[in-house]
Amino acid sequence: MVASSYRVSIDAIPRQNQREVWREALGGLLLDCQLPESGPFQFGELTSKRSTSGAQLVLLRSSEQQIVCSGHAASARVAIIFHGYGRGSIASGQRSCEFADNDVSVCDLQSAWRMTLREDFEILLLELPRERLLGRLGHNRLRLPIVLGATIAAAAVRPVMRTLGGNFAILDKADLATAEVAVTELVAGALLGETRLDAETMTQVQAGHLRRVDAAIEAQLGNPGLTIADIARQEGLSQRYLQRLFERQNTTFSAYLRERRLERCCNDLIDPNYADQRIAAISYRWGFSDQAHFSRMFSATYGTSPRQFRKAVPRDQETARTRGRPRLMRGTATVLRLAPGAAPQEIARQEPIAPAEPPAAPPDVRVSSHHHLKVSRDTTHWGYLSRTIPPVMCVESGALVTIETLTQHAFDDYERMIKGDPGAESVFHWTAERKAVERRGAGPMDGSIFGRGAGEGFGVHICTGPIHVRGAEPGDVLEVQITDIWPRPCANPAFAGKSFGSNAAAWWGFQYNDLIDPPGKRETITIFETDARAETARALYSYRWTPQTDPFGVRHDTMDYPGVPVDHATIEKRVGVLAGVRVPARLHFGFMAVAPRESELVDSIPPGYFGGNVDNWRATKGTTLYLPVAVPGALFSIGDPHFAQGDGEINGTALELSLTGQFRLILHKSGQATKPHLEGLGHPLLETAEEWILHGFSYGNYLRELGRNAQSEIYQRSSVDLALRNAFRATRKFLMECYRLSEDEALALISLGVDFGVTQVADGNWGVHAIVRKTMFGQAAGA
Repeated sequence: MVASSYRVSIDAIPRQNQREVWREALGGLLLDCQLPESGPFQFGELTSKRSTSGAQLVLLRSSEQQIVCSGHAASARVAIIFHGYGRGSIASGQRSCEFADNDVSVCDLQSAWRMTLREDFEILLLELPRERLLGRLGHNRLRLPIVLGATIAAAAVRPVMRTLGGNFAILDKADLATAEVAVTELVAGALLGETRLDAETMTQVQAGHLRRVDAAIEAQLGNPGLTIADIARQEGLSQRYLQRLFERQNTTFSAYLRERRLERCCNDLIDPNYADQRIAAISYRWGFSDQAHFSRMFSATYGTSPRQFRKAVPRDQETARTRGRPRLMRGTATVLRLAPGAAPQEIARQEPIAPAEPPAAPPDVRVSSHHHLKVSRDTTHWGYLSRTIPPVMCVESGALVTIETLTQHAFDDYERMIKGDPGAESVFHWTAERKAVERRGAGPMDGSIFGRGAGEGFGVHICTGPIHVRGAEPGDVLEVQITDIWPRPCANPAFAGKSFGSNAAAWWGFQYNDLIDPPGKRETITIFETDARAETARALYSYRWTPQTDPFGVRHDTMDYPGVPVDHATIEKRVGVLAGVRVPARLHFGFMAVAPRESELVDSIPPGYFGGNVDNWRATKGTTLYLPVAVPGALFSIGDPHFAQGDGEINGTALELSLTGQFRLILHKSGQATKPHLEGLGHPLLETAEEWILHGFSYGNYLRELGRNAQSEIYQRSSVDLALRNAFRATRKFLMECYRLSEDEALALISLGVDFGVTQVADGNWGVHAIVRKTMFGQAAGA
């Protein structure tokens, strides 16, 4: 049993070929498209999963267009379409049906029809053999296309399709087979309930009888002695009349009964819930009294034996969920622990209701050419990105902005990294009465659910911003020139002239399950210092994490929540570590992002097309970062300041040290960019004087690709090979578009002159970067 799967994304295709590739992808579904002639083709993704029974489930996301079916007489397939979002209409001849978000429509691929999508859309399309659906109706003449209305069956199919779309990325064979049967039954019921039947095929009375007979058979599939006489007697109908009803469906009672029993057995054989149950027990449950007869019928229907059918289904082990937006699993229970003698605090807060529209730029902000954005509780958001955060500053394109940032690890040593610093103290203030910055992470605000605190710690970075760039619209590109970077000095007079940072070998690091010294699993924090010249840093001391109780009384056995104050009376400092070692400076910001469009609230840890936690140390003074704008105003935020980091960021963090940077923000309008590498940019692009640095992630747009549970699934599904493939595709596209190379030329150059490296394996969405040297093209700078 092999279920095939394939994916097409035009993001990896040069602009000049994107429309052709998209048409070819739709052609595999016997469809075509008409794209707007003016303006760029924004995006298009098609992912397909096919089951052995002949069904195909396809997830389509793209921008406005018309999808056309010309009608294929040889195609014996129908399409059940769930419109996740994107309004439009379906027309066939003189008939036209409007649809909206969450509607379900049914189309026949033998007939000509046209679907007009007037905005960005997501549809889930289930293609079935025609007879599987229409045969359930007792007739083959159905006026399609049709948008299902308000029947009970139609209402039931919508949440099923919505769930399939939201979990498309993790659907396995068992899920797909079960869903296929469920959707077919529900849609057949909906069509029977609302479709006008031709007198030439079946009357309303006959259709009603068929529905009753269907239900009676379903209720008694497990009865091995069930006969047509039993059903006729139960429903008060004659056997001959029932035989004629089945003849209208081109079948017989016994064949229909056998087909339904085999489908039920098939579902149970690949259902993980029945993995320990014997095949014989499953067949007996669904009315087969003879095991040999069951095996013969199963093999004749599915082309393989029940045993081989079951063996082909992978039995994946459950993996523990670590970082990412949490899911409350069955049986989960946590207890909120309070400090001795402390009164319970109301830390379970209501989730803020995001406004329906993105926040507008502040109307009263004074426009100037040079701005200074200081860090404080009023100018930061902790652990998340959102298109709904009100901007703290508004600038014109070309403005120079000085931005202060804080490391989220400052509480590893309060005396050196927070004390006496008004900005740091305002952000990190946390007592039994209140937190200065309430939300820390993109998890639920009810801190009692998982026991770690409000925000649940999924998302850790203290981000300064967002900054609204006037005139920025989706499709534009924001150029971020990094003109200078310097360390934030310690404000404690006892350590004047110094700056301090922290490195944590944490539980989320690549090394955690591969330690050799006792104790096996441990987290170690090392504190470093540097001076005003910031050329190198040296280690002061280290300590191993011990359970810490935060001001709200919650115990943290590991570093599972950002900004927990470390009580130095509970730790054992080890001095003299890394004696004689000097770490060279690589001052950079691990986190620079514009707001993504796909979700109201996005975990700050995994990077994506919008930038974010890219963690490339090459994004330093004198370089330029280009980010594709996804929401009005761009909403630029910055954080995760690093003194130094190596490629890979193996133990989970860099040398985390608060920095201040100076940036020039330049907006490039879509279709008007003077730099050829900016048109259609779909990922973070870094430029130095000598190099282009392209970034690939395991999932270029994980928020879109992994569906509703993307912010949990990304931590389980990332791999270096996926990131390398996306980095390769981005590099090929870049060379073909910007240097007009053919694909063969680009492939030769990629292997001979492009360096690929692992950017990080610590951020959920793993990264690989590609370095293209400009000198290969006889250029000192610029493409």
